[in-house]
Amino acid sequence: MKRSLTWCFLGLVLLASAAWSEAQETAGTEQTVTALEQKWLQSQKTNNPDLVAPLLADKYVNTSSEGKVSDKAKFLADAKATKYDSVDYENVKVTAFHDTAIATGDFIYKGTDPSGKPLDVHERFTDTWVKMPNGKWQCVASHESPVKM
Repeated sequence: MKRSLTWCFLGLVLLASAAWSEAQETAGTEQTVTALEQKWLQSQKTNNPDLVAPLLADKYVNTSSEGKVSDKAKFLADAKATKYDSVDYENVKVTAFHDTAIATGDFIYKGTDPSGKPLDVHERFTDTWVKMPNGKWQCVASHESPVKM
């Protein structure tokens, strides 16, 4: 009987330890991806897409609020041609799932698009981040949806 109780107690300790370890890892992932989202914001605030380029996976896919799908090269070319006067993120939330994380938030900006047309936009975004085999986090997909005010 004593032996059974000892094994049960040991099992509970190991289970609790594993749960605590996973919670710590999840919190670390969420902090890491939140910092990467802030770096992305900084690239927009400074009109410097070179800051975001290494954050995007080679096979990155973006779906714009107009429903246009673009790859990394097209996304970066459009980012270089867009001029932001003001940019902010609100309500950013990151949820981790082991080696994947989903970031959502509001993207509010003013400026001019690649054709020179004025922009005054409020969108919701969803970014999907993956921890790559080299240990680096990269965004593999983004989607924006317009927010009607």
